[in-house]
Amino acid sequence: MDFSLNDDHLALRDAVRRFCDGEYPAEHRGNAETRGQSAQRWSAMAELGLLGLPFDADMGGTGQGAVEVMLVAQELGRALGGGAFVASTVMAGELLRRLASETQQRQWLPAMAESRIQAAVALYEEGMRYDWQRIRTRATETPEGYVLEGRKTLVLHGDTADLLLVAARSTGDSGASVFAVDARAPGVQVQSFDTLDGRRAAHVRFDRVLVGADRLLGVRGKADDAIEAALDAAVAALCAETVGAVEALLAQTAEHLRTRRQFGSPLAKFQVLQHRMADMAIGLEQLKSMACAAAMAVEADDAAQRRRLVSAAKVLASQQGRQIALAAIQMHGAMGMTDECRVGHYAKRLVVIGQLFGDAAWHLRRMAAARD
Repeated sequence: MDFSLNDDHLALRDAVRRFCDGEYPAEHRGNAETRGQSAQRWSAMAELGLLGLPFDADMGGTGQGAVEVMLVAQELGRALGGGAFVASTVMAGELLRRLASETQQRQWLPAMAESRIQAAVALYEEGMRYDWQRIRTRATETPEGYVLEGRKTLVLHGDTADLLLVAARSTGDSGASVFAVDARAPGVQVQSFDTLDGRRAAHVRFDRVLVGADRLLGVRGKADDAIEAALDAAVAALCAETVGAVEALLAQTAEHLRTRRQFGSPLAKFQVLQHRMADMAIGLEQLKSMACAAAMAVEADDAAQRRRLVSAAKVLASQQGRQIALAAIQMHGAMGMTDECRVGHYAKRLVVIGQLFGDAAWHLRRMAAARD
């Protein structure tokens, strides 16, 4: 695999880095956003073209691929920013791109790219433990369309979404179906909550929600492959976000060791701490390589290889992200545990990323299954 970046890639990375430096001041990174801040930053991302990055040009986007998404996610991870970028642009966008008809795509993708609407994927349910296929939400066909009944949990940024892409099953279908549901439709109840890293998610209940037949995405009962692909695209973006967060942690820890003095010398003079920094730097390079491999696998047509490489990247991101975060906190001492120190905020985000869409143990089992 060729992991080298061309001039266009470097220009995109630099543009996003400048945007993050302006919108996410270093001393405030990781702080919970107000609704006003979130809306302002979301609009600014749309102006930069980030919200439509993977969409086709005739759908309001720029037609970029998973490698470009990786570069954007890395810079957002470095700034602990991005809001619903992974949930809406990457995951929901990929699901619409794979399942929705041209008419449906024209209805929603341009509006998403322009920040007029935000989308979220309602996939997991209570007791699933990452196994999204154990769907209990039912879609009952009626003369008017479908009636949805069920409850979804951990819908990332579901409290700010205008459009919910809901996975459900119908009687007689072995596979899942996906329905596009207005978040404010009668019978939709959203209960929001904070996550460990200061972001937002929601439990969503569907109490006899009537959706028209035109809100079914693709063929009924045939959405499993598209859901898997959308999940892999989201996981690959999270692995890239891990790279950016670890880069920031490494830079902050190195600066702390250079400036903090003990026994008359900078901490950077102590060999044991030099060795720990070297281990962190090696871990970062491994993360970069696996994030690139995952992004390139998402763009390929081989679903089995995509599953193997994306899961391998997620295993490393879950394990190394947590390990490096804890090492950075330890090398900062007691101050690393305070909210005023940014290191703790990066650690929280890395811990959450390690659990989202499957932890290391779950992805190890998925890798083994993909080899069979």
